[in-house]
Amino acid sequence: MESESSSFESSETLAALVASTPLLEESWKVCGVADASVDSHFAVIRVGGTAYVGFSGVKLAAGVDQSCRNLVPLPNELYSALCLDGDGPHLPMVHAGLLHLFLSVYTDNLFRDQMVEIMNTTKSIVITGHSIGGAIASLLALWLLCHLQTICSVICITFGSPMLGNESFSRAILQERWAGHFCHVVSQHDIVPRLFFSPSTPLASSCSFQFISHLSEENKTQLFRVVLASLEILSEGECKSSFWPSGSYLFCTNRGAVCVDNGMLVIKLLYLTLLNGSPSSSLEDFLGYADFIQKVHWQFIENRSFMGGNLPESSYEAGITLALESLGIASHELNSEDAKEALKKAKKLGRTRNLNSANLAIGLSKINPLRAQIEWYKASCDNSGDQMGYYDSFKQRGASKRDFKVNMNRIKLAQFWDSVIDKLEANELPYDFHKRAKWINASQFYKLLVEPLDIAEYYRSGMHHVKGHYMQHGRERRYKIFDKWWSDNDTDDHPNARSRFASSTQDSCFWAQVEAARDMLVKLRAEADARKFIKMLEDITKFDQYARRLIENKEVSVDVLAKNSSYTLFIEEWKEFQSQLQLFQPQFPGIVEM
Repeated sequence: MESESSSFESSETLAALVASTPLLEESWKVCGVADASVDSHFAVIRVGGTAYVGFSGVKLAAGVDQSCRNLVPLPNELYSALCLDGDGPHLPMVHAGLLHLFLSVYTDNLFRDQMVEIMNTTKSIVITGHSIGGAIASLLALWLLCHLQTICSVICITFGSPMLGNESFSRAILQERWAGHFCHVVSQHDIVPRLFFSPSTPLASSCSFQFISHLSEENKTQLFRVVLASLEILSEGECKSSFWPSGSYLFCTNRGAVCVDNGMLVIKLLYLTLLNGSPSSSLEDFLGYADFIQKVHWQFIENRSFMGGNLPESSYEAGITLALESLGIASHELNSEDAKEALKKAKKLGRTRNLNSANLAIGLSKINPLRAQIEWYKASCDNSGDQMGYYDSFKQRGASKRDFKVNMNRIKLAQFWDSVIDKLEANELPYDFHKRAKWINASQFYKLLVEPLDIAEYYRSGMHHVKGHYMQHGRERRYKIFDKWWSDNDTDDHPNARSRFASSTQDSCFWAQVEAARDMLVKLRAEADARKFIKMLEDITKFDQYARRLIENKEVSVDVLAKNSSYTLFIEEWKEFQSQLQLFQPQFPGIVEM
């Protein structure tokens, strides 16, 4: 493992890199233009080949429904890349009021026309905004990233923006490799980026500076204390917040800046940098971004000196020391040790993710023999004299050692892949893990080989009578996730035609559809309602046509066509029913001949 003495704490250096460019100054400038605009809540400025689109935090504040602090899912039609399969805590969700405000901006004809013109004529777009305008900027940048792909580069820079979404929202951005497109600038004591970490109360429901500034001094003090206390609890990891940081955060003080992208570290620094603040400074810093940006820019242009004397010899300790100084935390202050530990913990977490990934690769190599045994079992079933094939042989298996071992292998493989997903969703793996070819291909191979066994076990044990059919009520979440991994990274729109049947049926849910179709055919024979009869007839016909296309394209395994397979039995039953269909027509004259 990399030692601390040989590693480097780069948060202060990353901030220096950002501050040495004109990005911050130009972005803040366009926010000011948007604030000053008479007839619009946004402004567009072109600097060379870059278009800056800025949103006013002042004008947009009036449009936020403060009663809508609850979280809602992102609309799939705008953010399809982020709308993962899942439910509850697994869904990326955002602040309802801020999303509603963005949608009102997005549907504005003037805004749409300008954005279309920018996208057609510019290769680089910087989206920016102050306070609530920053949240709108983030949602616009995400929409552009979802739809523009490689047409042009997109960067989002916000100033004092409130938190926007939950941890799943943050994770979805990380997993799309988009976190680097977002830089959220936060001044030392600005209360707005910290507001949504506090409980939802009348005082903390609004992220509008105008609302907060008009509070009584007593209420301002109460709000400050509530926010500080909430951050303290969260920073200790004692509970979870509905909102979570996403992207990179640039913390600015009079002494410099640091840039961090670890969500837990962001919360810790939001707390530690607010400790020496006050109700008045929390409002002053909301208005002080112009001064902070200018100071940070010139401090990194000039040769800065370390106010604590000589820097430590260790590059890692030197980086930590400079980061603390830039955060405005003196080495003698009580909270300096907490800040040091938070920076070190975030550094170690990055290394831990890579180690976990390496360990999973070792684990994958260890379970490959289990998969190979199932492949051998499949080949044996497909060549068996009973001519049932892989799926039906497992579904009707006996008590032999071979059958028992294959079933145990199925369970062990499921446990391994569930552990992979658990680690990924717990942020214990690299954020682009699911985009790596090794894991995409391995998960797809596993799904095509083993899911038919899961389906066979589901119907063998009669779970369809208890819960309903597999597709709607029995499919494990891991398979849905692997579907998305594969579809998101499958760029082969025109695969080569097959000359032989596939080793595994390319629709891993094929057998579940066979089971559902056979069950529907039984119900169809007894159905007296004409509408239901016709609907079921149409559904069975669609499946029959779909299955025939798969077979014609050789996208099924040979077990599908086995003489005694469930699919072959379905075809025989279906043909028999079709031959009798004429008998139903007097009772249901609307039925056309199939």
